[in-house]
Order: sequence, then C-alpha cells, then structure tokens
Amino acid sequence: MPAYPITLHHLLVSPKHRYFGRPAAEAGIDPDDERDEIVAQAGLGVAGDRYFGVAAHFTAQITFVAIETFREVAAALGTGEQSPLLMRRNVVVEGMPVMQLIGLDFAIECAGERVEFAGGRHCAPCRWMDAMLGDGAQQLLRGRGGLRAQIVAGGRLRRGAALLHCDLRPDQFDPAGAMRYPRLP
Repeated sequence: MPAYPITLHHLLVSPKHRYFGRPAAEAGIDPDDERDEIVAQAGLGVAGDRYFGVAAHFTAQITFVAIETFREVAAALGTGEQSPLLMRRNVVVEGMPVMQLIGLDFAIECAGERVEFAGGRHCAPCRWMDAMLGDGAQQLLRGRGGLRAQIVAGGRLRRGAALLHCDLRPDQFDPAGAMRYPRLP
C-alpha cells in the first residue's frame, strides 16, 4: 500500500452525548474531551468514548473529518475561528482524502504504531451542525461530513505527523477530495 503524509490535528474522546435533544447552552465541546492520544481498540471503538463497545455503532467505531472541509465550511459561513471539535468527530485530519476512503481498508501509522481500519460510510451531518457552526452548516456538509470506520487492528493514535496507508494510487489520491465528494442522494 502506498503511504501518504498526513497530520492528525485533533483527537476527541467524548464520554457523554452532548448533542442529545434540543440545542442547549451546555451542548458542544468540553475541553477535557480533546486528547494528545487516543486508544483505538479493534471491534470496540475509542477507549473512553460514549460509543465504546456499543453494538449499534459497530460500523462507526471511530469517525474522521478533514480539516480542509471544516475550514471551507467556516469560510463559507463567515464564522471566523471556530474549533473543528464542534463537529464531534474523533479524528480531525489534514491531507487525508476522507471521503475517498469509504469502502476501503486503510491504516494510519504514527509514533511507531500502525492502526488499521475498514472505511465504512459517510457521517451524515445533523441539525446540530447549524446550531454549533452556524446556519447553513448542515447543508454545506452534506456528502462530506466525515467518515465512519471500523477498527480492524487497534493501537494508539497521536496528534501530529502520521502516514496514511491506502490502496489509492498517487494519481487517484486527492487530499482535497474530502471537499469534492459527490453529494449523496
């Protein structure tokens, strides 16, 4: 598998569901949710996360979003400096064609560890994106809200430089592909 340099900007472990029910002042992010490293456990999910070991989330054991997409949406909304953690994805990554990995096996190697994944399906944005990012965010994120994946071989993911291993050839690999994924019906 070819390897491509990427950057893991943010890692999120959310022990409780913060977007349940109607928008409220306490919804959003808790500073303690961001981590320098997370433990991805095969078949279970991200240790400490609210969905860890929950059978209903077997195909969404970990979630990814491209920071390029977040920045584009923030610019389109004119919202200025916001945290991509507001999207509540476990991994905010740069240089990784998140939406191109749907249906593909891939691995992330960082700090000497390799974690393997099976790309699942798209993370459909919900109405909370409008509440947290600004009116129109849900529409702008349709078809590019992130990737849900299964953890095939576990390990630690750490913030910083990493390598993405995937079966995309260099002529297919498009780090901006996260922003150009075709809209879903």
